[in-house]
Amino acid sequence: MKKNLRRVVATVGAMALCASCFAGCSEESAVETSTTSDAAVAEESDTVSMGFVLPLTGSVPNIGAAMQNGAQLAIDEINAAGGVLGKQIEPIFEDDENKPATAPNAITKLIEQNKVDVVLGTYASSCSMAMTSIAADSETLMISIGSTNSKVTEEGGDYIFRACFIDPLQGSVGAQFAYEDMGVTKVAMLYDVGKDYCVGISSTFSETFTSLGGEIVYEGKYNTGDTDFKSYLTEIKNSGAEVLYVPDDYDVVGLVAKQVKEIGLEIEMLGSDSWSSPDLISIGGDAVEGSYFTDHVSIKSDALAGFVDAYTTAFGEDPSSFSVLAYDAVYIAAAAMTNAGTSTDDAAIVAAMNELDEVCGTTNYKFDELGDPIKNVIINQVVDGAFEFVTEIAAG
Repeated sequence: MKKNLRRVVATVGAMALCASCFAGCSEESAVETSTTSDAAVAEESDTVSMGFVLPLTGSVPNIGAAMQNGAQLAIDEINAAGGVLGKQIEPIFEDDENKPATAPNAITKLIEQNKVDVVLGTYASSCSMAMTSIAADSETLMISIGSTNSKVTEEGGDYIFRACFIDPLQGSVGAQFAYEDMGVTKVAMLYDVGKDYCVGISSTFSETFTSLGGEIVYEGKYNTGDTDFKSYLTEIKNSGAEVLYVPDDYDVVGLVAKQVKEIGLEIEMLGSDSWSSPDLISIGGDAVEGSYFTDHVSIKSDALAGFVDAYTTAFGEDPSSFSVLAYDAVYIAAAAMTNAGTSTDDAAIVAAMNELDEVCGTTNYKFDELGDPIKNVIINQVVDGAFEFVTEIAAG
């Protein structure tokens, strides 16, 4: 039986991880004797089993597809370079439908039936929070790809990490950008009261904006599934707000933006990383033109040029920031296993995660005591139907 692990820095030999080093990894370090039959079978396997829980159907299937593609690109690169500890990565994908009621079944299947070595996923914070106790109870490393609610790691325990920044950071950065860069003092907020993500980030935005000297002049709360926002927008029109802050998924934001235009509301829009899908533009059209949002990366940055070229060649479409996060998450898991010298000893892999400080995929990853990466926040803007880099704001 594995022992529960406190998140402390353990002494584990670190190895630099890049594509070229995978080919030189030794299989000898991957084999350790386990006291359980399942672990013994897994250790003898010539593959590393990575389980993924993603929103492949439901309300945001394009984000799920972007994540799957990003993960597959990383897997193909690593396998072509020799794998992890001489083993090829075998991915198993499960669909959570972007529903917290479905996510537990997906991760349970991966852990109990598929016997995966690690779980990566998912997008919605509510779905990740529904999975963390299952991962923790089974002592299986889980790396959330795109779930930004702070509770994912705060309440998840020692085996839970993530590749993305957290909502308190992006909510604070968004408020700072509105007040200092956009130069506004009056903001209206509109968010889904049924989503932990929306509620949490709105709370942080409000606290930060008012602490800077700004005023939240309107706060509208709608329910998941609502499609008519004109009553809220009419009230906002009379509120004197200079900016409308809407931290919700791209499909909802596209509808809100179109209705903003339909009622003739002259206001700038600001949002969060859940806007970061090309489908924001296909849904919102010119109604989202000029809008700003916090994001994990700028796809057009020189640093991501190689990744973007590889992705578009492989899949025939542009990546999103969630493609990048999934890509990086695979490299993070591979680095931890390589540094730990095992793909099945979860305690050793978690210790290696706590010591990680190296480039994994596109970004250097180092985790704090809760398992959150120390990362900067990007501000992107919709310009001529594309996402353009505006600025990068450092964490802290």
